[in-house]
Amino acid sequence: MDGQSHMLAATVGRVDDARLLRDQFRAVSISAGHYRAAIATLVGASLFFYAWWNPIYLALLLFSILFNFGTGRLLSVRASRGILAGGITMNLALLGYFKYANFFVDNLNALTHTGLKLAPIMLPLAISFFTFQQITFLVDSYRGQTREYRFLHYGLFVSFFPQLIAGPIVHHSEMLPQFARPEIYRFDVRRISLGLSIFLIGLFKKVMLADEAALYATPVFSAALQGDPLSFGEAWLGALAYTFQIYFDFSGYSDMAIGLAQMFGIRLPLNFFSPYKATSIIEFWRRWHMTLSRFLMNYIYIPLGGNRKGSTRRYLNLLVTMLLGGLWHGAGWTYILWGALHGGLLIINNLWLSARRALGLGDERHTWWGKAVAWTLTFTAIVYTMVVFRCESVAALVNMTQALSGATGLALPAGFLEGEGLREIRLLILLALITWGLPNVQQLFAAFEPALDIYRGASPAYRLPWLSWRPTPAWAGLVGLMGLIAILSCTRASEFLYFQF
Repeated sequence: MDGQSHMLAATVGRVDDARLLRDQFRAVSISAGHYRAAIATLVGASLFFYAWWNPIYLALLLFSILFNFGTGRLLSVRASRGILAGGITMNLALLGYFKYANFFVDNLNALTHTGLKLAPIMLPLAISFFTFQQITFLVDSYRGQTREYRFLHYGLFVSFFPQLIAGPIVHHSEMLPQFARPEIYRFDVRRISLGLSIFLIGLFKKVMLADEAALYATPVFSAALQGDPLSFGEAWLGALAYTFQIYFDFSGYSDMAIGLAQMFGIRLPLNFFSPYKATSIIEFWRRWHMTLSRFLMNYIYIPLGGNRKGSTRRYLNLLVTMLLGGLWHGAGWTYILWGALHGGLLIINNLWLSARRALGLGDERHTWWGKAVAWTLTFTAIVYTMVVFRCESVAALVNMTQALSGATGLALPAGFLEGEGLREIRLLILLALITWGLPNVQQLFAAFEPALDIYRGASPAYRLPWLSWRPTPAWAGLVGLMGLIAILSCTRASEFLYFQF
């Protein structure tokens, strides 16, 4: 081949290479454009979902997203304590006004006998959840632990509708990287079937179990609020009914959130893992509202000093943390009492463990009788804390406490073990068998790891080969039937207990 031919071949090669690079760049540009369009669509759908209940509060959510994203960008450039303090103050001011202003004014009037008036404020949906999520973003931006993410990704991190209303409280480090994965933008039949199955099981738990328990819990707590006398049996059956109601309500919602997210290729953090199987209050909080426990530990307990400043300070930090956790749940004295009670129980639990270690004793929960005693004490304490949580006033709590203690009599009302009373007992037995006798949803789907285990094995999702979900016709039929029953049963008003937080 002569020199001219070599030059011609080289030229053709360069042209082909240039075309290949141009085509690859165009493909990447088109893919990037499709990704942005998909993210923007999901953000728009999430905002529409939030606005459906009350459109006026959409402006609040948008302001919160814009303000915190901008503040986080400033902190990533300049780690200023003043900027961080200003950002946190703004978030807490909004939360404090909407959630606690009426509570503060009412108590001030009661203490000072003044007549201050404040128009009733309707609580924006999920304000506690999206406020806490963004405070973590600001703190981590100040610490230099965040990367520079795109605004659309950040907007989806805050507004992603499966977890927007009632959690889990997601962390930017576990969510934002997922939005950048190209595989989540591809249709995947197995992913859809997995997510839909988890969602339908969660819906069944909410509609068929939690709502059924509510039929027996609500009248008891309403009677306590009105000051009606309650017997020992009525109070305990009502307390157990509510304990199971909130269990299956929260568990069902957590499953639905994980299932919906899984359909979009997103793994939410595990937020609920059979907490009533716990044999200590410490273990309970590793299984119940796990993302709230993580937030309280990382952003309140540890900054207060954690366990680094001696035992007395450690226990004080625990109490303060749980008091704030109780106040986070709602503006009411019973929520504060609930937080104080859990703080006290955690202190007692830690003191007991310290005493056993000092005496050189082993863990009594390694024996069957030790586990039985530990579980009984733990569950009894949980039932009473749920009573405190549910009562709408201190007077109602006093009424329920007197009845639970037997101060108002131990007998059941005449004919209680017939009709509705008998049906309630049967329902409670069924709910107990499901709670302690069956694996939870995360165990059923353990082979597919649908959720992020934020405690890295502290709540093990062990596998049960004889009872593990698979994309088979048999499982499709069973889950489909559960979903159909739940949907056809949605004939009465139903609300999630955690929507108000």
